[in-house]
Amino acid sequence: MTIEERLARLGIELPQAAAPVAAYVPVVVAGGLAHVSGQLPFIDGCLVTGRLGEDVSLDQGHAAARACGLMILAQLKAALGSLDRVERVVKLGAFVSSTPAFTDQPKVANGTSELMAEVFGEAGNHARSAVGVPVLPLGAAVEVDAVVALKP
Repeated sequence: MTIEERLARLGIELPQAAAPVAAYVPVVVAGGLAHVSGQLPFIDGCLVTGRLGEDVSLDQGHAAARACGLMILAQLKAALGSLDRVERVVKLGAFVSSTPAFTDQPKVANGTSELMAEVFGEAGNHARSAVGVPVLPLGAAVEVDAVVALKP
């Protein structure tokens, strides 16, 4: 089964790959790896903004992280032509805009991690960082970047 077929079976529709908001490119391929720039969470065309522990719930943060994951997949598809070129998700970096008292960043980041496992199966399991930050670009609640190994 191709990744496109798996996405269809899961009922997952990828968003349009977002244009960069500053001086960078969304994906750089080097040495058999695709490095995906940090992606922001868009749900129904709207950026999810705010801070976990303040005005964004854990469930909303989890959904925002999943939206970041969908954008990572969209960027990979745009850059590679096909998600079937992905051999393995190597590492995700999740940045969660949160208050100092909020400590559930890993639960927020699971939104992206669980999506990668759904889409790529065992090859979607990865190393990960999940950190709290005081603010993210455009006031986003979550940002996630990725390193992905490509098939030769």
